[in-house]
Parts: sequence; structure tokens; C-alpha cells
Amino acid sequence: MLTLETQPLPDDPAPPFMLPPVSKILLVDDDVFLRDTLSALLQLRGFTVVEAADVPSALKLIGSQSFDALVSDLHMPAPGDGLTVISAMRHSHPQAVTILMSAFPEMAEATKAILKQADEVLVKPTDVDALIGTLTDRLRRGAAPPRVIESVASILERETQATIEEWLGCVDVDPLVTIVPLDDNVRCAHLPQLFRELIFRLRNPLPLGGRALISPAAAEHGVLRRKQGYSAAMLVEESRMLQISIFQTLQNNLHRVDFSVLLTGVMAIADEVDSQLAQQMASYISESLPARPPGSLSTAA
Repeated sequence: MLTLETQPLPDDPAPPFMLPPVSKILLVDDDVFLRDTLSALLQLRGFTVVEAADVPSALKLIGSQSFDALVSDLHMPAPGDGLTVISAMRHSHPQAVTILMSAFPEMAEATKAILKQADEVLVKPTDVDALIGTLTDRLRRGAAPPRVIESVASILERETQATIEEWLGCVDVDPLVTIVPLDDNVRCAHLPQLFRELIFRLRNPLPLGGRALISPAAAEHGVLRRKQGYSAAMLVEESRMLQISIFQTLQNNLHRVDFSVLLTGVMAIADEVDSQLAQQMASYISESLPARPPGSLSTAA
């Protein structure tokens, strides 16, 4: 069971911790003992505290009341539950200070580095004086500025050239691909159009299970790679590295990503890149087949 590290409280708490009772805190934790203990300590230090034992209860409170700060556990009980509460608070009360508590130091660091939504990430067991000191300081300074949120499409549009350069860097050290020497501009010539089509796909989502759009540019690329001496395996390897480069771009911009559409965006990217590869392969294979005499009939296998 998670515990709080506490020190005996003096009869008259130190002035730096004292805040007017208008500082209203939403405390969210599924551990009833820890929640009640921390709530009592916060109230003793001058805060008004509203408790929630789970995510649904917290979301209802966020939607119906105003808060100056949020203190939430990360795991309740599922990993990452606290992120849902943080996101809701940021959306409904952007001025509120948000503090996330985690029992796992490595998760705290990852959360801070990736999401950058919480003003502070503290590791359990939490020293109460440290928590209250952090909370007091943050309330005085105010919440951090809201994140700049971008869609996956906007990020890829802005980072197209950087992603192409990332891809080229991977290709240039891959012996499977560099066996065919090409000028960098020639090797990358197909990518700007591929990114335009990918961004269009992200901004115009297909129905679930719908077929990807036909890309004449992808077919032309397959024929060109055949003429340049690529093998089918080289085409597949280039496509694999393209997906890695795209996902690396998203990783580098996770602090800006709209997480509500991230998963659907990733699925669309994978589907579109795979679809373009399939069209490249079809034209590649067609280019390699011997021409049939006019009027000849194909035979069944």
C-alpha cells in the first residue's frame, strides 16, 4: 500500500504554508487511507479539499465545480488514469495548478518529458511538507501556460523536410539500400508527394475499413525504382524506414500532439504508407513481367 511520509505538525503551522481558504483543491486517489490522510493535512494547512476516489467521480466534479488546483494519483488502478483527470482539468480549468503523483520514478520522468501537462510530477511516497510547499508555490505563480496543441497532420506538414532528412540518414547507412548508388535528391524525389497524400488522408479520414486512395505517384515510383535497379526487398526496407522516421517525428513532438486523435492518426499513417508500398510493388512487378503478344490470353495457374 502506498504511504505518505509525514513529519509531526507544529501547533501553529509555519506561515509559508498558509493560504486563504479560497484555494480549492481536487484530490483524486483510489487509496482511501492515503486520500483521507492527505485531505486532512491539506485542510489543516488552510486548503479547501474536495475528494474523488476514481476517474468518473473526478470528471463529474471537474465539470460541475471550479478548482484552483488538482492533486491526482497516476494509477487508479489502471496505469495512466491520472492523465485523463489532468487533461480534463486542463480543458475545463486551464488556470488550475495540476500536480501528478506516481509511485514509479521512471514513470514520473517519462510523464514529465512526454506530456508536459502537469505543472509538477511527484514520486510516492510523498513528503507532505514538500507537496504543500510545491502546491503553495505553484498557486502563487499560477498554472503553466497551456500547451500548444497540433494535429498529427499539422505536425507532419510542418516537419516534412526534417522527416525526409531523418529518413535519408537511415537509408544512407543501410547496406541493403545503398547497394544502388543514387543522388540524395533522386532517392528522395518521391517523398514530398507521398507526404502531401499522407497529410490529405489524415485531414480527410476514411471510414473504418475503407480502402486507401489510389496513388498514381506511388505506381510511378514503383516503376522508377525498378529501372533504377532496386530489388523488391529494397522497396520494402525503404518503406519500413519511412514509417520509423514518421513515428520518430511524432515522438519528438509529443508535447504538442492532440492525444485525443493520436491513435487514429497513427493507424491512418501505417495504413497509408502500407497502401502506397502495395501500389509501388504492384507496378514494380508489372514492369518486370515480360510483355504478352497482342491478343494473347492469360492462363490460370
